[in-house]
Amino acid sequence: CHIEQWDFDDPVPRSELLKKVAGIQGLYCLLSETIDSEVLDAAGPSLRVVSTMSVGYDHVSLEELKKRGIRLGYTPDVLTEAAAELTVALLLATSRRLLEAADEAKSGGWGSWKPLWMCGYGLSGSTVGILGLGRIGKAVAMRLKPFGVKKFFYTNSAPRPETAAAIPAEFVPLEELCRCSDFVVVCCALTPGTKGICDGKMFSQMKDTAVFINTSRGGVVNQDDLYQALVHGHIAAAGLDVTVPEPLPTDHPLFKLKNC
Repeated sequence: CHIEQWDFDDPVPRSELLKKVAGIQGLYCLLSETIDSEVLDAAGPSLRVVSTMSVGYDHVSLEELKKRGIRLGYTPDVLTEAAAELTVALLLATSRRLLEAADEAKSGGWGSWKPLWMCGYGLSGSTVGILGLGRIGKAVAMRLKPFGVKKFFYTNSAPRPETAAAIPAEFVPLEELCRCSDFVVVCCALTPGTKGICDGKMFSQMKDTAVFINTSRGGVVNQDDLYQALVHGHIAAAGLDVTVPEPLPTDHPLFKLKNC
């Protein structure tokens, strides 16, 4: 077979993608490419399969693939361990204010010893709420257990009793999860049902000492609402692995906040 590759780190320009897909039988893409009717029309009837180097496939139009009888390939579980480790690292760095403390040390803000300065919030005896108990959500919970977490709650599109039993975790409505959790960790897929689900209403239901962590997709969060929640102290801090867009502009308001 003949393979043509875009051999650069930067995403392929849209015009170049539309030109190169004409007459192909298979397309292997990244998260940076939107695979919609325009691309599929440009490819033509020869296209039989689209594969993406990612666990998520929200950048691919499933409806358009179904219309054309095109198969979809993706990579579930290939990054479960890495994503879970990153989530725990981000949670600890956010809750224990590591970046804030490092900045204070570098800028001279670290003066005399103070009993409660930069203490942050601990996991021991805490309640952790997980939004989306799939492979990564479970892997995160299993890694947090040794820290002495007292209770795990989870919210999902449907209960997952077998997965939850291994933790163990209790299935609760989103409102209860927000109200009771000291840490809220988002691990769900981006779907029409989860888009913007983390909004002002959700943040208002959380404790003002709660730490919010998102390692799923930026689109699940209303970033304006998150900014307001952080500025006004409705939640304590946020740790974000994903945003809209990615990367955020360097002058974005969230970058101005010490607790984000």
